[in-house]
Amino acid sequence: MTKYRILDLFCGAGGLSLGFQLAGFKIIGGIDFQKDAIKTHEANFKNSISICGDIKEITNDKAKELFANKVDVIIGGPPCQGFSAGNRQQIENDPRNKLFFEFIRFVKILQPKAIVIENVRQILTKDNGFAKNKIFEILEEQGYNVDVRVLIASDYGVPQTRNRAVFIGIKKEIGNFNYDNIKKTKKIVTVKEAIGELYDLENKHNLKLKNKPQTKFQKYVRAKNNLIINHEPKYPNKEVQERISYVPQGGNWRDVPECLWKVKRNNRHSSAYKRLDENKPSITIDTGHMNYFHPIYNRVPTVRESARLQSFPDDFVFIGTPTSQLRQVGNAVPPLMAKAVAELVKEVLDSAEQKSN
Repeated sequence: MTKYRILDLFCGAGGLSLGFQLAGFKIIGGIDFQKDAIKTHEANFKNSISICGDIKEITNDKAKELFANKVDVIIGGPPCQGFSAGNRQQIENDPRNKLFFEFIRFVKILQPKAIVIENVRQILTKDNGFAKNKIFEILEEQGYNVDVRVLIASDYGVPQTRNRAVFIGIKKEIGNFNYDNIKKTKKIVTVKEAIGELYDLENKHNLKLKNKPQTKFQKYVRAKNNLIINHEPKYPNKEVQERISYVPQGGNWRDVPECLWKVKRNNRHSSAYKRLDENKPSITIDTGHMNYFHPIYNRVPTVRESARLQSFPDDFVFIGTPTSQLRQVGNAVPPLMAKAVAELVKEVLDSAEQKSN
């Protein structure tokens, strides 16, 4: 079968790219304006064209020069905040939608067989579904059969409960597809299964795992040389450490004695000072704030621990400062969830190719 070629717009570090690569696709390009994210994408997808810059400045001619007749699927996460029922006449001119329409511009130019767009799940219910319906209308005008689902990462082997809306569009001449055919995993992966084998590396200089992987997820995530990179535990100040020391696994700020707070508040978010529960998937990891703490240590997870909770394998290297790396990890699409989407797309494209032969 054909090895379909992928262009990832707003690629970030490359969570979507990696998922498609794991499913047998070839990553030929990634575009993002974040320098460290593009350096990360470039380091992990060495044979692709990684472009750092404003997508609006890539002219139609340049896009054709780089990618014409070379792209089978365009993927990405363009922002769509400006799709509002109260703004019906200004959808295309709303500056908040400029990047979405840049995505559509590339679709018009390159005419891929399929497209994948991921976004926050709220996009489906915003203004009674106005935003979702408008996106459907735009994609269908471009010649695609479109469907969308809210996917929960833990259903696809990711040790995390993150959920995202994922639109899939397949060229109408290729045919319809059934989103319900996406394959879920039978087993939930827990926090301990994901990062428990890293506990013994705390404050060690030799970051190499000595024991053999015990589970399917650990076999998947391990680097061939068993080395652990991007793993530098950083402890917060003593005040924060004392507060979190009172929080049991699965607990949050409410478990902290009131006398330890400088400001008395009863309206903190439930994720504040949340300690991860080893026996469950992680809550949605963020970009490095103190909204989720390690199950046993009084600190936030390292870049590598967070990457594992996102289902990035250990040989996926993150570039930049620790703060930048955490942001890249937190903003990424979980690769194993992306892989499930990619496998569904591949199934549809392969079926159409078999029929044409």
